[in-house]
Amino acid sequence: MLKIGITIGDPAGVGPELILKISRHFDPQKAYVIYGEKKIMDAIQKELGIDLDLVDIYTIEEVKTPGIYIADLNISEADRLMPSLTSGKVAVAYLGRAVVDAVYGNIHGLLTMPINKFWAKLAGFSYEGQTEFLAQACNVKEYAMLMYSERIRVVPLTTHIPLKEVPERIKSQEIIKKVKLISREFKRLFDVEPTIGILGLNPHAGDMGTIGEEDVKEIAPAVEALKAEGYKVEGPLSPDSAFLREDLDLYLCMYHDQGLIPFKLLAFKEGVNLTLGLPFIRTSPDHGVAYDIAWKGIADESPSLSALRLCEKLVEKTCQ
Repeated sequence: MLKIGITIGDPAGVGPELILKISRHFDPQKAYVIYGEKKIMDAIQKELGIDLDLVDIYTIEEVKTPGIYIADLNISEADRLMPSLTSGKVAVAYLGRAVVDAVYGNIHGLLTMPINKFWAKLAGFSYEGQTEFLAQACNVKEYAMLMYSERIRVVPLTTHIPLKEVPERIKSQEIIKKVKLISREFKRLFDVEPTIGILGLNPHAGDMGTIGEEDVKEIAPAVEALKAEGYKVEGPLSPDSAFLREDLDLYLCMYHDQGLIPFKLLAFKEGVNLTLGLPFIRTSPDHGVAYDIAWKGIADESPSLSALRLCEKLVEKTCQ
């Protein structure tokens, strides 16, 4: 029996609502373990009028049959939280609780709802994002954030760092390592040896070094080295026109917004954040906590449902 873990994310955001909405699509042959406050899940059920039969568990070993379970740490005294240190603490605590089970192989896939980095960091979370935390928890040095949809797929070389720090992170060896990881993982998960478009950093991919030097000194040599080893790569591609291509399986982008802006424009409703390089499957919807619409019953569950479906599909493939 396959077990899928789902973290509550920031409980002041849309995470609890989205979990309820996608629960209507759960596979009756699988077990789903929600890592979150029972009182909060009960409150959102009353708010939305959706009944969910949750089975309380203390340890994952209690999950022996298909169904919907909840692992409750009972952190908060309230059943409804505002964005705060407490909501950040809840988000971090349940992420950590779920990762323990995932690392030990007690759950086969993990779907994480969004957290807010400001409140999470106030609560002691010292990572750039959930992806970086998961990688360190698994003692994984090489990993990647693949933004996945059927229409477009992108991997940012750098993720949640200030834009001014990006140029110093653009190194040939880092590009080479990332491409090798992407190629290996994409083939393992999707049975495809991908053709990867590698974007330049500067306008027009540097215009032969007249607009910055990174494209000529770091990116182009990495592309040539990868080609010499037989990898299917192209670049450096001019970022303003690269996404018009239809012959590439995915893009390696140099920084977060370079890839995430076109991705969200083209695939927001079905976009999934898939972490490559972990010993288990981890997906997440491609959006934030959306405090402004949380607990109102109007959040669109499409990205979360896409994340659930991809998680289930890859778990079934990798756990055969």
